[in-house]
Amino acid sequence: MLRSCCVYGTGILCVLLLIAGIAMALTHVFQKLINKTIKEQIVLENGTEAFSVFQNPPPPVYMQFYFFNLTNPAEVLNGDKPFVLQVGPYTYREYRPKEEVKFLDNGTRVQAVNPKTYVFEPNMSRGSEDDIIRTVNIPAVTVMEKTKDRWFEGLVSALMKSIGVGVFGTFRVGDLLWGYEDPLLKLIQKFITMDDHFGLFYNKNGTNDGDYIFFTGKQNYQDFARIDEWNGNSTLSWWSTEGCNRINGTDGASFHPVITKTEKLYIFSSDLCRSIYAQYESDVSVRGVSGFRFVPPSEVFANVTINPDNAGFCVPAGNCLGSGLLNVSVCKDGAPIIMSSPHFYQADDRFVQDVFGMNPNKEEHETVVDVNPLTGMLLRVEKRVQLNVYLHQIQGFSQTGKIRTLVFPVMYLNESVLIDEESAKKLYAVVTEANVIINIPFIVISVGILLGIIFIVLMCRQQTSQSTEAERQPLLSS
Repeated sequence: MLRSCCVYGTGILCVLLLIAGIAMALTHVFQKLINKTIKEQIVLENGTEAFSVFQNPPPPVYMQFYFFNLTNPAEVLNGDKPFVLQVGPYTYREYRPKEEVKFLDNGTRVQAVNPKTYVFEPNMSRGSEDDIIRTVNIPAVTVMEKTKDRWFEGLVSALMKSIGVGVFGTFRVGDLLWGYEDPLLKLIQKFITMDDHFGLFYNKNGTNDGDYIFFTGKQNYQDFARIDEWNGNSTLSWWSTEGCNRINGTDGASFHPVITKTEKLYIFSSDLCRSIYAQYESDVSVRGVSGFRFVPPSEVFANVTINPDNAGFCVPAGNCLGSGLLNVSVCKDGAPIIMSSPHFYQADDRFVQDVFGMNPNKEEHETVVDVNPLTGMLLRVEKRVQLNVYLHQIQGFSQTGKIRTLVFPVMYLNESVLIDEESAKKLYAVVTEANVIINIPFIVISVGILLGIIFIVLMCRQQTSQSTEAERQPLLSS
């Protein structure tokens, strides 16, 4: 009887395992059906939730600015290392709706501009816009770079001395960010044509960075919100190779649905004048919603010995500064601006050692993108970028003194997004419903297998009990 029980039990288990295999296959089918539905629903067209988020990204978005205050300007001009102290943040609420929206080519593309407006948030800041910062005089350094080795170089140098302008100066935070009339730029008009106003974000408050044309995702879900053209061009013209001039990815405000861990997320940044990409790092949970964390790997800004594809970003051609830096002077009107991660995170160590006060670390200085893989919706973003100025001795300008050749940090920004509670609840409901549907076959069969195992155990126990009772009967009879 025991052997019979085992035979029957084994047979039932085999059947249950076969059914379990079928259930797993059905789960895979359900997953594909859910993905297909999501892909069809997440399209940029009137009336869809995706288009609503595209037009008006869920609040809040904040921009934080941190400045590096120089404490030893005289010593730096005499050849010493700069000593800087980080101050801030100066926090602004950012509003960035898509406007002038127009659908093109039967709804396969959409045209829009993206004006950004910044409003100071004193309660989220450490300091005010009236704070004074000592840093590089970017207009002065730019003028020196533009006029060096020209016949009027000496005249410009004398002009700078007459008005007391040098490599370093003191400025209001508000002026440094949003602009001011610069006395040197106003006078230099006699020699070169330059705007007489300067600000790191001059003409960028309440304005847009150009016309965009995006794919809607109607023909291919992976093209959702991908940029097709910027300012009427499908490629850039600043860099020396086709790959570096390519406009790849979205504007970073949204991504296509059904994201996998093996793919790269491409983002075009007009601030960086190039496209970058991020790779999967880990699973995360933001306000209860599951997500994937993507981060730009060090190869994105690596030198050509590590990443030969970056050769086109060397300006001029062949002049590469080192890993972790990007010379954007070609797209910043000739200003010697160098971009990096904050505190030269992931840059060559020499840039960190050149300035006292640099303390790079992953938690505070890495750019991260947390995205829900099913819908492509952003959960959290920390876009962190540092603006630096290239400094060196210029023979015709005694103002540069004995200054070392170095990349001087001016400030860094953190543009952050965190999904709000209401949006998180809606997204959580969508993801939960999808997971339940996907796992229905698995749940049902798992219950069936459990009940089958319980049935086998009970049946075997019953048969064992009956067998024992049958063996006892002859003994009682005798």
